[in-house]
Amino acid sequence: MSVGLGLPIGDPATLLTWARRADAAPFRSIALLDRLAYGNPEPLITLAALAGATSRVRLQTEVLLAPLHRTALLAKQAATLDLLSGARFTLGIGLGGRADDYAAVGVDKRTRGRRLDGQMARLRSVWAGEPYGADVGPIGPAPARPGGPEILFGGFVPAVIRRVARWGDGFLGAALPAPLMDGLFRKVEAAWDEAGRPGRPRLVAQVNVALGPEAVLDEARREARAYYGPSEYTDHVVNGLLTTERQLLDTVTAFRAIGADEVMLYCWATDPDQVDRIADAVL
Repeated sequence: MSVGLGLPIGDPATLLTWARRADAAPFRSIALLDRLAYGNPEPLITLAALAGATSRVRLQTEVLLAPLHRTALLAKQAATLDLLSGARFTLGIGLGGRADDYAAVGVDKRTRGRRLDGQMARLRSVWAGEPYGADVGPIGPAPARPGGPEILFGGFVPAVIRRVARWGDGFLGAALPAPLMDGLFRKVEAAWDEAGRPGRPRLVAQVNVALGPEAVLDEARREARAYYGPSEYTDHVVNGLLTTERQLLDTVTAFRAIGADEVMLYCWATDPDQVDRIADAVL
């Protein structure tokens, strides 16, 4: 099982340092979340910059809110990033649920699931080199990975599991303890087999972490609380932050036991020294 890092969004100027340190450590992936009506850096542009600053580590959206994006442009951006990074890009996809994100692009939030399903067919078609429409030819460039970048779907509802089986390469589950994630992993595997897909789906778990002095922990709690805002999940996320090496190691061990291929450790505080602290704790 491998370990990746979710990068903090509080200070975009530190992200090159984070990426270079992760690239020099044994982490498999670095990832960025997506919002529109928020102060986070745009993930595809940022990951393109980080691709140029790294040579080994994979680059992942965690997760990109695809219905907020125009499909043709998203297909081109993702293929370009996959090509320029040397097939190191993983497109993590989700829906999100914040009304202001959807209002900003004039998309009805209630249609986001149907919109995503339509987008997936078009994305796969573009990456296969097919014309975009009757009056539109192919949209290049071709991605480095045949068929397009690796795709993970994040979420908890049955439709997400169906999308993994039909369109995806794997599943990304967040903010659940290993015993609950175990059930989701098994449902994904069963849906994969029922769809007649060869091999097995990639199974990825995400947890929130902060390692360091109290100032680092306080910053992480503030950033997570601001990002999630007033919601029924905010206290769960903030109180669930892993803040000790023992918690971190026990959690990684538990996810390994249920068959996770990777655990993404999402960092909320901006101190880059956390890269080394986390590596020492779990790698």
